[in-house]
Amino acid sequence: MSLKVAVQMDPIEGINIEGDTTFMMMEMAQARGHSLFVYTTRTLAMEDGRVFARGRQVTVQRKVGEHAILGDWRRVDLADFDVILLRQDPPFDMNYIDSTFFLEAVHPQTLVVNNPIEVRNAPEKLFVTKFPGLQPPTLITNDRDAIHDFRQRHGDVVLKPLNGRGGSGVTRHLADDPNLDSLLEIHAELSDEPVILQKFLPSVTKGDKRILLVDGEAVGAINRVPKKGQIRSNLAVGGKAEAVELTARDREICAAIGPELKARGLLFVGIDVIGEYLTEINVTSPTGAVALRTFTGIDAADILWARIESLRAAS
Repeated sequence: MSLKVAVQMDPIEGINIEGDTTFMMMEMAQARGHSLFVYTTRTLAMEDGRVFARGRQVTVQRKVGEHAILGDWRRVDLADFDVILLRQDPPFDMNYIDSTFFLEAVHPQTLVVNNPIEVRNAPEKLFVTKFPGLQPPTLITNDRDAIHDFRQRHGDVVLKPLNGRGGSGVTRHLADDPNLDSLLEIHAELSDEPVILQKFLPSVTKGDKRILLVDGEAVGAINRVPKKGQIRSNLAVGGKAEAVELTARDREICAAIGPELKARGLLFVGIDVIGEYLTEINVTSPTGAVALRTFTGIDAADILWARIESLRAAS
């Protein structure tokens, strides 16, 4: 089966192919005989209910600096594609949200991965709250009184921006740290969005596990270990990836959330687990597939495309 695949992503010219999950997905699609077309959200257009984009046909190759052989610019009707990969990176801002409304107009006749409606309805740090008992103690608010009450009860806490990404803006505050109010003021100056406070998990020093799921089933995991003296383990901020096995608790977490992911059409998801706790469910352009293949040999992109082909064949 040969599929026409469009990829909504950041400009392909600027990606780092060594660790980019989207590029890995495109390589696998091409290897399986599918054609590729790339565009960005800036070229999306809706006219009389139909959704168009300007972009280019592309052939990918694993050559640094020559990784994308691009065709001429042309305007396409997105309804003419079999599959659209929704793979632009966060921030999950209004531009991102608007693009989900555009893609909703063609899904599911054109299969959008992940389902744009559910991407919009499942903000990563909020979606996890749907699963009681899996999260560490967590508060989401802008209310300073609630923040100070939470800190008094839990002592050592981690502060995060609600719609942050890649570990950006994550800070730890000990029970006697006088800087929390100053950080809250900085957050308030930058955005009127709520912040997240979580009870600090000492087990983060041993790593933050990224588990990839395809259509609700766990396919494998890597462990991301923070630098000495740091709490942020994201690879984008210097964390080191290593091989890791899924524990019984990891499988329990995946079994609890898997049916909901499958029901929502969230085909490719990355969850973050620290110790015994689920901290995030990543549905907007999840990463980690390259490291997973490097350290375990498990090819999440291959598994994903097999599932996509099965869904298209059944439709």
